[in-house]
Order: sequence, then C-alpha cells, then structure tokens
Amino acid sequence: MTRASLDKQPHEVASMFDDVAANYDLTNDVLSLGQTRLWRREVAKAVGARPAQKILDLAAGTATSSLPFAQTGAYVVPCDFSIGMLKVGKVRHPHLPLTAGDATKLPFRDDVFDAVTISFGLRNVQETDAALRELYRVTKPGGRVVICEFSQPTWAPFRTVYTEYLMRALPPVATAVSSNPDAYVYLAESIRAWPDQPALAARLQQAGWSEVAWRNLTGGVVALHRGFKRAV
Repeated sequence: MTRASLDKQPHEVASMFDDVAANYDLTNDVLSLGQTRLWRREVAKAVGARPAQKILDLAAGTATSSLPFAQTGAYVVPCDFSIGMLKVGKVRHPHLPLTAGDATKLPFRDDVFDAVTISFGLRNVQETDAALRELYRVTKPGGRVVICEFSQPTWAPFRTVYTEYLMRALPPVATAVSSNPDAYVYLAESIRAWPDQPALAARLQQAGWSEVAWRNLTGGVVALHRGFKRAV
C-alpha cells in the first residue's frame, strides 16, 4: 500500500507497520530532524499523568511513547493493532502491559481510563469517528483525551516548503534509513490528506468530547488536540 486515502484497509496498515517495526523509532527521529522527542514531551505535559491514574496510550507502537506516563507512577496500557510493533516493544519494555487492539473496537470496559491519548496514529485508522467515540467510551467521566497528529502549518510560505519536503525529500531519505520506504510514501500522502486543526476539533465535538481546543507545535506541522468527557 503506497497510496493514502481515508478508506485505509486495517490489515494493510497493520502489515505496513509490522514491516518497519525494528527501525521505526530511529527512522522517525531522522525524518523529523529530532522533533519527535519534543513532541513526546509536549504530549506528556498535556496528558498530565499522575500516580495511580490509568492511562491508555493508543497506537503506542513499540511503547516508546508510553514511557513518560509510566515514569510518573501512572498505570499505562500501550495498545496497538500491529503485532510486529508490539513484539519489538515487549522485548524493549517487558514491564509494560502491551495490548493488541483495534482503535474502533477497543478491548476495554466503559469508563476505565483517567486519560486516553493517541500520537500519530489516528490518521491511520480507517474509521476516525468510530475511534473517537471508542476513546470517549473507555474514558471515565471527567477524564481527558489528548491527540497528537500531523496537521497543517499555519504560515503559508512554510506550508509550501513543508509540503515539498514531504513529497520530495521524505521518500529518498526513507529509502536510506528504512526497511520499507514505501511506508513513508504512504506517510507523506496521508499527512496531506488529513483534516486541518479546526476540522479535527469539530470531529472531536461530534464524538461527544467537550471543551475541545488545540495547540500548534513546530508551526502547525503537528497539533495537540485536547477534550474532556463531561462528569456525570
């Protein structure tokens, strides 16, 4: 699969991530020019995990993104639908309860988690709105969601340069550092097809989340969206 569309087939996406699992974290660091570490720190601040809280880290991949939550003393569940990613993650982080799960049919009861978060994974889900509703379902009343996803740069000249980088520079760089460069052609195309900041905020509200807001990182290359589940 090298063409991105919003009717992505789950088994194709899972297979793609299985193929790149071993070098996934390293490749992302290279392609983002080191920005992924900054983005992870901002996600951790936005989630604000505290000791004994239950945190769902959806699309956790190898569970690198879950470590900041575990370090606060929270109970974090890294969840992903790529078995290849989970296997690599279990070798690296055997103490974490890595869990296989589909974002549109999560294997958890209602009202379980104090916070749910997904970084760079919502874009790969076939049914975005179903995933947002599932995240809402498993969140406790009063709990929160934090979504970190590629978005649209706010400054037009930078947006042009960024788009050129995605479509021209990213594939050859990926060829040099990744075991499956076609996956990164898909990545570039899926970013271009993804809704902008206000459009994603509207979808969060439609799924039931309240007090929805967003904050741009790196000039809008990435956006953090936040919402709350109303307390009963």
